[in-house]
Amino acid sequence: MITEIYCVSGISGVKDHVFISSGENVSLSCNNALSDCKSKTTWSYNRFRHSATVALIELGIKNKDTEKHERLSLESDCSLNIKNVTEEDYGLYNCRQYVNGQKQGTDAPVYLYVLHVSVSPTSSSSSSSSSSQTEISPGRSVTLSCQLYSYTGFSCDDWVRSEGVELLWVNQAGVDLKTDSRYQILSSSDQYRCIITLTTTLLNEDNNREWRCRLTHRNQPETSVRYTVKYSEAQTLRRHQAELQQQLLHKVHDHIQEKL
Repeated sequence: MITEIYCVSGISGVKDHVFISSGENVSLSCNNALSDCKSKTTWSYNRFRHSATVALIELGIKNKDTEKHERLSLESDCSLNIKNVTEEDYGLYNCRQYVNGQKQGTDAPVYLYVLHVSVSPTSSSSSSSSSSQTEISPGRSVTLSCQLYSYTGFSCDDWVRSEGVELLWVNQAGVDLKTDSRYQILSSSDQYRCIITLTTTLLNEDNNREWRCRLTHRNQPETSVRYTVKYSEAQTLRRHQAELQQQLLHKVHDHIQEKL
């Protein structure tokens, strides 16, 4: 899986919006950091609006009561590092600075959006995750579901109208797959996800074919996840054997026709 990561500004009038795919590492900047700030920094987290606030870092010390504390670290510039991001990590992260118990300056919010791709049917080797490969066979129907998780609670339609945020399935050349009748592309949403699915029947030539779920903001690409279909060696061998057998049959048929 290859993922491009970008930070953008201007969405809903708040800067520091970070888009990333699940499985990657990310660093969230604290824009109100003080000098020698590490022992003065508190990071808190809300997964969605009106949810309880969770303290992740308190005055430079990790809160070990949180599920993801082992994946967190605080840098010397007070940025918050998250390893192996999951779709559950989306939300609002907030950095505050304290000196002698007194809050300093304004909060520094960072909105984290997580792009996650799952495949159906799944295989034992890939499960439902952002793995870039899955062992599936030609002739079967496959559905790739690309989901963008966000804290905002806005519908996808609202995003498209107000900010031009959109999900697309494209091929290796960057062409929107909606233009190809071979693919069925459907968009949907719920309160915290924009979803776009790609469904197609796999062909022999799809082995190692790449499809990309791309997030655009005001028609500019922001982040994407590349998904590669890979058939197993046994499937590839059987396919090659079938092709050779077919070629042999054609040669025998042509030879017989020549003798007649």
